[in-house]
Amino acid sequence: MIETSLILGIESSCDETAAAVVRAGSHPLSNVVASQMALHANYGGVVPELASREHLRNIVLVVREALSRANLTFADLDAIAVTEGPGLAGALLVGITYAKALSYGLNKPLIAINHLEGHIHAVLMEARGRSDSPMQLPLLALVVSGGHTHLYLAQQGREATWNYRNVGRTVDDAAGEAFDKVAKLLGLGYPGGPWIDTLAPHGNPRAVPFHFGHIKPRTPAAPTSYDFSFSGIKTAVLRYTQTNQMAQAIEARRLALAANPTLKPSSPEALALLDPQTLDLIASFQYAVVGNLLRQTFAAAEAFGARGLVVSGGVAANSELRRRFSAEATRRGLPVAFPSLALATDNAAMIAAAAWPKLLASNFAPEDLTATPQLRLG
Repeated sequence: MIETSLILGIESSCDETAAAVVRAGSHPLSNVVASQMALHANYGGVVPELASREHLRNIVLVVREALSRANLTFADLDAIAVTEGPGLAGALLVGITYAKALSYGLNKPLIAINHLEGHIHAVLMEARGRSDSPMQLPLLALVVSGGHTHLYLAQQGREATWNYRNVGRTVDDAAGEAFDKVAKLLGLGYPGGPWIDTLAPHGNPRAVPFHFGHIKPRTPAAPTSYDFSFSGIKTAVLRYTQTNQMAQAIEARRLALAANPTLKPSSPEALALLDPQTLDLIASFQYAVVGNLLRQTFAAAEAFGARGLVVSGGVAANSELRRRFSAEATRRGLPVAFPSLALATDNAAMIAAAAWPKLLASNFAPEDLTATPQLRLG
């Protein structure tokens, strides 16, 4: 029975209302996401109150669609899983309140999931679904997105449950946030990651030398820090635009994109809005950020004896990151796995997948479950 368990996952931590049904943590039967990207693009970033309102409008419809695509009814489910945190408080509460109501009304167990753990299990789920040979433990997981840049040493303990040790984190901005803010600074669209990823190949990645400062270890006993910092490179990009008098071109680009909000970064019209100097700046910025992520991650993998590497989160969709991480992993003989592009960004299949080990261990949420916006993993 447990090997065929059906878990409904619900994810509403930020600006995606998502629901999915996954069998036994390995086989997604449906995965529905209602995106709010177009709404928040008008403001250049996520507006928490608007996000909560959109979740309220979408949550029932998204769950119904997930069940319909899986050809199931509520009665067929074995458990409900929901994101507890981290995330936006109001957004989280929409998903949690609905999940608790379903759990109570259906008399099904409720499982609370850390959003960051979900990103890790997006990769593990797809590996299990392909019947790949299990990755050797311990794993080092890089979770890199608009809100998070963390390194976790992951081990599987008793009753199939997973344990996580945080060995690296951003001390200020997340990598994805830096992509978004630099894109906004340069007059590009939101979200910034796809714009920079698409445009960077048209520039020289070594044209502008960016450097990252030394980060002190968390404790005097720690010989090395595996933390990240991306606020400095944002400031460096700003200073570069000021020194090179790029403000007028940036404003013209911003107005042109505002007049044509459906313009895709891959279109010739979008490329025509950028001069060679700006393309070089974009390429150099991406090259530096990916390089920093790569150096810190592989240094940590070596220091902690990781036998496999998992990279997940929205920034894991970046094509240069995938290429350079794959090449370095091959050079070192270290297996590396990424999620499919559909599962790199926020989704509910990853929440249902992360819930499966907890279902095996009967690790259920308490009745007073509520949102924990600053929830930590490990």
